[in-house]
Amino acid sequence: MKTQSPKKSVAMIIAHQVFQDMEYGTSKDIIEKNGIKVLTASSDLSEATGKYGGKIKPDLLVKDINVDEFDAVVFIGGGGCQQYFDDPAALKVAKETKEKGKILSAICLAPNILANAGLLKGINATCWDSDNLKEKGANYTGKQVEKVGKIITGKNPDAAEEFGNAIVDALLKNS
Repeated sequence: MKTQSPKKSVAMIIAHQVFQDMEYGTSKDIIEKNGIKVLTASSDLSEATGKYGGKIKPDLLVKDINVDEFDAVVFIGGGGCQQYFDDPAALKVAKETKEKGKILSAICLAPNILANAGLLKGINATCWDSDNLKEKGANYTGKQVEKVGKIITGKNPDAAEEFGNAIVDALLKNS
């Protein structure tokens, strides 16, 4: 199936409906411009629709993500990402990504997925709405982007460029 495999690859997880277009597009563009392959995952393989009407055809299902095949996993925000807050497949991907020492990142509302997986307890993190992060033991900072070890969180769409660059930085340092 694959003829040539790039050095690094990223799984970007979007909601099937109401993912945040700018967070997805900006981060994906930055990552790909640095020669890193991006595959998009969602809960359904039919065309996904963003908050602002963006249309994306996912490459794979969240439940089918094999963390070993990726160097990083990125959860994209937008109201639709709430579908993953307690989704067993999404929580499993988040936990496995951290356990296997891969880069784990989330932006906007999506850091709540990491918090619900128990991965932000006691560490600095940021997101759109801090209540759940604080409740789950994260040290909410309110910064645009937080990076602690291999966990990167972003606050909102305005942080998308800095967030994308932080992911690339982390990937290139792990070469």
